[in-house]
Amino acid sequence: MIASTAKHLLLVDDDEAFREATAATLRAAGYGVREAPDYRLALEILEGAEHIDVLIVDLVMPGAINGLALARMARMRRPGLRVIYISGFDIQGFEHETLGTLLRKPVSDDQLLTEIALTLSRQPG
Repeated sequence: MIASTAKHLLLVDDDEAFREATAATLRAAGYGVREAPDYRLALEILEGAEHIDVLIVDLVMPGAINGLALARMARMRRPGLRVIYISGFDIQGFEHETLGTLLRKPVSDDQLLTEIALTLSRQPG
């Protein structure tokens, strides 16, 4: 599945190996990908002028800002931003707090690419 190069993703995950491998897969599928290891760089990117279609964010990250909080802050800056969460943890009540879909690690390339396509097909916001 080859995506339009007009679609841009922001991938935020503190696991460098996962982030780099996932970014390489997404780029090979034709997406523009920006990477961030933490919320600080993610917010810096989101405050810039670069177009981002989907935020893909790890749910559990070190520090005070987790994926849920980052997604909320991202939506304050970009109200129509679509969100996909990724996590290796099972968190009770998560579904009541999300702004998007949750994929469980390990996530296959096909599963991630399918979810991105579905997310992009939905109306923003």
